Amino acid sequence: MYTKIALAIAFSPRIEALISEVKRLVTAFDSELVLIHVGIKTPELEKKLAELLAKHDCDQPRVKVLWKEGKPVKMILQACREEKVDLLVAGALKREGLFKYYMGSVGRKIIRKAPCSVLTLIEPKVETSEFVRVVINGTQLEITPDVIRHGLKFSQVILADQVSILNEIKMYGLQMGTASEDSEEEIAQTRRQLVQNEIDYVEQILDKLDKGNLKINIKVTGGKWAVELARFCEKTDAKLLVVGDERKLNFFDRIFPHDLEELLSTLPCNLLIVKK
Repeated sequence: MYTKIALAIAFSPRIEALISEVKRLVTAFDSELVLIHVGIKTPELEKKLAELLAKHDCDQPRVKVLWKEGKPVKMILQACREEKVDLLVAGALKREGLFKYYMGSVGRKIIRKAPCSVLTLIEPKVETSEFVRVVINGTQLEITPDVIRHGLKFSQVILADQVSILNEIKMYGLQMGTASEDSEEEIAQTRRQLVQNEIDYVEQILDKLDKGNLKINIKVTGGKWAVELARFCEKTDAKLLVVGDERKLNFFDRIFPHDLEELLSTLPCNLLIVKK
């Protein structure tokens, strides 16, 4: 699934936790590891990194360390393209005084322009995180079949206990279906049919995929998908949310917040962004 996994490192207090987390992923997916540091290379930093890699039993022949100088976003993205990275791992920051997480300007630019999928970890741990409960965005988009396939494969490899696929009733359909002068029973039936349509959409995708032994639940909600996904993740104490990103955000998306941007502002849990 992933041939190469990259981690952009800064020598911050979280570096050991991030290396531990990515080591688990590299082992699980039998991948090569690419470490990218944008900054001046010094003997002290080289020694510290070597000690951390040895401490966490990183297979040295399958680890490549890139020392880059320049603008962080440009250098990280360039390294991902040159190394043909499949997954880039990044950390999120906690807003001061709030139990909410967000991606800073560098992180957002990397996610918008990354040529590969991106895994954002909100609380990397030295003992590594357990992605036991996974939520996948099943909203009807062009990229959704790929997101569900990717999410299921990831869930199988990291041994998730439960997977929920959350779909949404299209609000215009709900409004049109309940705006007539039908009886309450007819309106209720329309709602049930709209819900069933979304369940059928997901089931048709699942029928073509290897689900292994995963326990999969399909849930349907109404409202804006980014908001509903965040609420559902918080309600179920999800450990990983899988969404897709099928287009690059433009100037207008930065003025009028995109759903993905909203998720990045208040991350409900770890976030895997599948690129088309």
